[in-house]
Amino acid sequence: MTIPDSLTTGPAASRSVATRHSNGFKKLQAHLRGLVGKAIGDFDMIADGDRVMVCLSGGKDSYTLLDILLSLKRSAPIRFDLIAVNLDQKQPGFPAEVLPKYLRDLDVAFDIIEQDTYSVVKRVIPQGKTMCGLCSRLRRGALYHYAARHGITKIALGHHRDDMVETLFLNLFFGGKLKAMPPKLLSEDRRHIVIRPLAYVAERDIARYAVARAFPIIPCTLCGSQTSSQRVAVKQMLRDWEQRFPGRAESIFSALCNVAPSQLADPKLFDFTALEALRTGAEGLATGAELLRTGLDARRGAE
Repeated sequence: MTIPDSLTTGPAASRSVATRHSNGFKKLQAHLRGLVGKAIGDFDMIADGDRVMVCLSGGKDSYTLLDILLSLKRSAPIRFDLIAVNLDQKQPGFPAEVLPKYLRDLDVAFDIIEQDTYSVVKRVIPQGKTMCGLCSRLRRGALYHYAARHGITKIALGHHRDDMVETLFLNLFFGGKLKAMPPKLLSEDRRHIVIRPLAYVAERDIARYAVARAFPIIPCTLCGSQTSSQRVAVKQMLRDWEQRFPGRAESIFSALCNVAPSQLADPKLFDFTALEALRTGAEGLATGAELLRTGLDARRGAE
């Protein structure tokens, strides 16, 4: 069967392609909205009256986080405020006009914190060494300080499911701890609550969404340029696993949500010393049950 050129190259074909793309985007957006909404509900991330600070870096994750939260806010049964905050770390060549223009076009409340953490990190960390630790501490300090001064009740970060799985293996391989990245946490000084609404979202879905929305991505010249970091190695390992065994990352994340403390070996997490008492109690119950059965059998025999 020959298909006329008019059906494959004209305006009708363009509308057909646009419709397919539109339908695909709507499904993806609904999928992300559902996962973010579920995470917010499961971990009680946002409450009525909250002032939520969305930390916007200019990367695909934080753009997606802000976009989905804005979408959910329009139909949420509760009222909460969103304010986008970017930390301008004074990286050379950073396009300082991109985020303000983007946020003004969205008509979103925003603020830009200017703090030269870039020079500090470059001065303190030797060439070739991992900058992530110091950089993240400096960023966190600046954002916490802003939150305290502006009445922020929740600090929303753009970490996703794959970040959490990667962090699990980083701590496992290099820190000797069975520890990941929680969807919700209280800061060490107990003044701030940090939430990660993208906790259930896979990075590949965020990447697809960012392309569809054509976000003005700003590359990072600090951690984004470190191709030999431990996180990059773990990310590649998990990517290889996922190619060989599809669904493995999802299974590992499910394990983080289904912890069995009695099957690990941390006495601070599970009271192994109480097992003897539990066994004695169980033996007593078993003996009592056996005596009860014996008495009932004897009574039936007498009848």
